[in-house]
Amino acid sequence: MKKILVVEDDKFLRELISQKILKEGYDIAEAVDGEKGIEAVKKEKPDLVLLDLILPGIDGFEVLARIKADPEISNVPVIILSNLGQKDDIEKGLKMGASDYLIKAHFTPGEIIEKVRSVLKPESAPAQ
Repeated sequence: MKKILVVEDDKFLRELISQKILKEGYDIAEAVDGEKGIEAVKKEKPDLVLLDLILPGIDGFEVLARIKADPEISNVPVIILSNLGQKDDIEKGLKMGASDYLIKAHFTPGEIIEKVRSVLKPESAPAQ
């Protein structure tokens, strides 16, 4: 079963996303801030990370940088979830190695699942 780590400090949103992911048959792990997010990626070895950018302590960009800099976890795909919709932020996140970028105000939990599926799909193809 594929595991998805949700790094989100907003309790309501985190639970909403987590419930939707669980209903879709994925396993879930959660973290409420950047430090815990990095720890969770190392410990849980998720198949995908949904990462908020505005977090207590270290922000999402720093979390993403640390994930991508660590050879043990650098291949874990990261989808950024953010209220920051500025083109610069989106480009920065993608340049840093994020697989995709979702602006919170513009999506529904169902659309998050679509993104998760599209990012995970290539990995489910049989190895040649």
